[in-house]
Amino acid sequence: MSNSIAIASGKGGVGKTTIAVNLALTLAQMGSKVSLMDADFGLANAHIMLGINPKKTIRDVLKNGMLVEDVIETGPHGLKFISGGNGLIDILNIEKNSKYQLIRSLNPIEKSTDTLVVDIPAGASENSMTFASAVDRLIIVLVSEPTSFMDAYTFIKTAKLDYNLHNFSIIVNMTDNESAAKETFTKFQNIVGKFLDANLTFAGGMPRTKKIQNAIIRKLPVVLNKEAELEKVAFQRLSKNIFKAGENKNNGIRFFSKS
Repeated sequence: MSNSIAIASGKGGVGKTTIAVNLALTLAQMGSKVSLMDADFGLANAHIMLGINPKKTIRDVLKNGMLVEDVIETGPHGLKFISGGNGLIDILNIEKNSKYQLIRSLNPIEKSTDTLVVDIPAGASENSMTFASAVDRLIIVLVSEPTSFMDAYTFIKTAKLDYNLHNFSIIVNMTDNESAAKETFTKFQNIVGKFLDANLTFAGGMPRTKKIQNAIIRKLPVVLNKEAELEKVAFQRLSKNIFKAGENKNNGIRFFSKS
């Protein structure tokens, strides 16, 4: 059975898409059949990080009736990539029924997908929550800053109270080391625990390194850099830990016809 995970964040600028792209590639490197969908419609940039110039995007599915299979681009290690498009204002705020249609439109690729990774928009918008509630596992990327804590808390509060989601896997990005990442997670967990009954699991930390920064500029994901051993090990650890968190099972529309 296929797994689906969403990569979320309470705010922009915390490296969410970098995590999504490299996590998807790491899973593919480890032998999984992975599909990556950039659901940050109109503002998508995962294709830039992958160095892919997509001929078709999600807009062609939503507006032109194309099949998802026909907009897929093949990336490194067989990664199947579905671009959200960039600069496409007409799909920035699509109707809820159109989002449901898009979720259902991925059903045909279930048999050829072990794991679907969905890079969703930052923040607790209706756009974000529709996709966050349609996956098995929800991963939140945060950094050790008050604004990141506040916005990630708002995301979890909205997900818990309005969408009945209980389980959240936390990745602490741009950290000095794993010990500092765990400390940041514990602080955040304590804050959330004071107000919400939510299950938070520490997936791990991702170091702030020049190789990651340069990878974005070079349009080459860091896990494809043969010299980025530290970063690759960190992503391999994350790729295993994200599946330790519990699944979210609600009664709404979900990927791969699970409801």
